[in-house]
Amino acid sequence: MKKNALIVGATGFGGLGLIEILLRHPGITIKQLVARRDVGMRINDVFPHLTGFCELPVQSNDDIDYSDIDIAFFSTPDRAGMTLIEKFIEKSIPVIDFSGDFRFNSTDDYALYAKNKGMETTHHAASALPKTVYGLPELYSEKIRHANIVGNPGCFAICMILGLLPAVKEKLIDTETIICDGKTGVSGAGKNPGETNFYPQRYEDVNTYREGTHQHLVEVENVLSSEGGNYKVFFVPQIVPLNRGILITAYGKTQKGIHTKDVEEIYRQFYKQAPFVFITNRSCHTTDVRGSNRCEIRVTVDERTGTLFITSVIDNLVKGQSGNAVQCANLMLGFDETAGLQVPPFYP
Repeated sequence: MKKNALIVGATGFGGLGLIEILLRHPGITIKQLVARRDVGMRINDVFPHLTGFCELPVQSNDDIDYSDIDIAFFSTPDRAGMTLIEKFIEKSIPVIDFSGDFRFNSTDDYALYAKNKGMETTHHAASALPKTVYGLPELYSEKIRHANIVGNPGCFAICMILGLLPAVKEKLIDTETIICDGKTGVSGAGKNPGETNFYPQRYEDVNTYREGTHQHLVEVENVLSSEGGNYKVFFVPQIVPLNRGILITAYGKTQKGIHTKDVEEIYRQFYKQAPFVFITNRSCHTTDVRGSNRCEIRVTVDERTGTLFITSVIDNLVKGQSGNAVQCANLMLGFDETAGLQVPPFYP
């Protein structure tokens, strides 16, 4: 039986990603598109490549029709979802939120996240936080199946967590601090990225930002701690002149006697039931996953220095955003986890 979806924030990159995936989904129909901008236009006027595929009108928040909606996606900026959620809770409509509004179960964790991002720290829907589930299907699939509010993880967070989880669970890292380096494409800043990412200033330029204080660190350390890892993560993100993609490299000392083949087998066993995680023994490229819901991981032990080196790559707009959200929706609505998502990366 077909399920109906509402997309709030339909005219941003996240909303567009949802539309493109749901158009090929065998069990979900797009019922309504809502946004703050471009209200009154048809979605194919905003994104002309959708002509002939999706031509629904863009409506305002005030015009949301709550009837006959089976799931709602909030592809909205931080602090928007918390102002919208009450009505959806009242009407028992499951919600997947793309921002940091519902990634945490406590106001303290949210406040730290908000502080790192330079935002107001008060949460305006605090009573909903204990009911939220962190939307990482590779770890919390059973909780997601029964959830009514899912916080879609941050794109950097997904890439870091998937890369680090097996090493943390199997105690392969023998240091208290894990160093992570992350490179992201400009689309991670959204459809209106601001002056810093204006083309003449971004082209042929790479820079670090929020060194050691990136907002996604809160969710990364929360998940690693919940899996028995008493680790701190020192994370340095960088923006590179790339359209889409994230590449994470993580480093930590490992125990003597641990070899690359051992770690590869641990990772393969850990993710053997994860349809979108692939373990490779060659160098990772963002083009290996571009346009797909895949996460590709390579693990190597440098025996000369005793260092465990982990690389993970995702498409920040798919596995890092809309694709992961649809993966969660599949679990929540009773579909196969891979429905609508089994497409190869596009190349070149």
